[in-house]
Amino acid sequence: MITNPILPGFHPDASIVQVGDEYYLATSTFEWLPGVEIYHSKDLVNWTVVAQPLVDKVNVNLRGNYNSGSIWAPHLSYSEGRFWLIYTDVKSRTQFKDTLNYVISASEITGPWSEPVFVTASGFDPALFHDDDGRHYFINMLYDHRVGRQKFAGLVMQEFDCNETKLIGQRQHFFTGTDLGVCEGPQLMKKDGYYYLLCAAGGTGYSHAATVCRSKNVWGPYEVSEFHPLMTTKDDPTNPIQKAGHASFVQAGDEWFIVHIMARPLTLQRGRCPLGRETGIQKIEWVNEWPRLASRRYHPDRIIDNPRIFAEVQQQADFSERIDFSCGELPKSFKTLRHSLDEKISFDENPGYLRIYGAQSLSSLHEQSLLARRWQSTTFRAETAMRFVPNSFQEMAGLILFYDTENWQYLFLSYDEEKQAHYVQLEVCDNNECTYYSDEVYLENSQQEIQLRVEVDHQHAQFYYGHEDEWHFIGRETQADHLSDDYIREKGGMPFTGAFVGICVQDLDQHTNYADFKYFYYDEKH
Repeated sequence: MITNPILPGFHPDASIVQVGDEYYLATSTFEWLPGVEIYHSKDLVNWTVVAQPLVDKVNVNLRGNYNSGSIWAPHLSYSEGRFWLIYTDVKSRTQFKDTLNYVISASEITGPWSEPVFVTASGFDPALFHDDDGRHYFINMLYDHRVGRQKFAGLVMQEFDCNETKLIGQRQHFFTGTDLGVCEGPQLMKKDGYYYLLCAAGGTGYSHAATVCRSKNVWGPYEVSEFHPLMTTKDDPTNPIQKAGHASFVQAGDEWFIVHIMARPLTLQRGRCPLGRETGIQKIEWVNEWPRLASRRYHPDRIIDNPRIFAEVQQQADFSERIDFSCGELPKSFKTLRHSLDEKISFDENPGYLRIYGAQSLSSLHEQSLLARRWQSTTFRAETAMRFVPNSFQEMAGLILFYDTENWQYLFLSYDEEKQAHYVQLEVCDNNECTYYSDEVYLENSQQEIQLRVEVDHQHAQFYYGHEDEWHFIGRETQADHLSDDYIREKGGMPFTGAFVGICVQDLDQHTNYADFKYFYYDEKH
């Protein structure tokens, strides 16, 4: 059996492609780098990162992009011996939306990937369809900035020259969506003479859905499926899977499936989802040449049967990892915010430790010294040990729960210049309002290694500090579920990512002080 999700924790907008007996799946990364994570699987159940093609200062620049902007909804495809990846870099969110769409390609999924080629900025969620007659088509949603118009104006398509990597012919506005509204995330597939248009609808929240239309002509007109919608939980508030939509077709033997966006609220009746939007899978069947969920309902299932050809596969259930920085490299699970840390980290200056040089504040959209990994469970413990000698209140380092630059919970070490003493303290930023959740706890020996820990248990988190595994709790419990798009939307925001946990350093004076980290543990509790 498969228990959804197949990619837990902040893995939205899955785009899947099969090449031979191998499966590859790409997900969005938004402001986190390396950009776009491409996973590999041989069984549709267990996935391993094999490529992260967007690298700071090489082929992407996210500095200054707003929270939950940047890399949206990549589309992965394969044609004539090459993998094709199309993605959007979203730069602004006002009445206008600057959505820069690029295409890169590679003969091997692991790269090297070509330099990005700008294609269009007319909207986001691009996709590339390779027809069986050798023609290729670029599809994306059309964004209409005009006052009084529907901003999600449907889908446009234009022929694409893969050899010259450019659009050719005329753009056509070929589909305006369904009665569910907010048409986006187009995926086009040809099967048995029909072109099937699979779209996301209804927005990315609890009204999210997947819809299907078909036509005998790639340009349409497209008729809506008799099984409409294909999938949603809009009318099913007690389903443990919520926000289901944005799907992509895939075949396994003689069976068909969709991979799709989903989320798991902490409480039924649509609670908060700190893990963000994840990737799930559902089996589909074909009836009257229309796809429908194999359950014969349009509500997704938490548990489904394994594909028959992979019946004996066991699903990975624990994503814990223990990183000893004496290994001299960072794991692929670690991500950075808007830029790489190549010039801010070192494994050589203090062997056995990861040295991180401090940079800008946690509010910065430009240069932060932060390394973090996504939560993949709502019950876990994270821990680190570090050596840090701050000389000013403007120098800080520690352990952080992070959603975005306006929402985080930070246990840090700093320096009190009046008392000439080092201290640890817990600070929480909630919708850009900062509050201390503990008093300063002064340390007797500033030169010794300090341990920092956080234990997350569904809605709550408790922080600790210690030395040689002698632990003391610090501050009151924090609201872990505040690090979720649902809570931030309650406060008027428009977020799309998920919660992270990691380590960071700030030097708001000279950008020269550093902290040395010995290890980082992320242990899930089941």
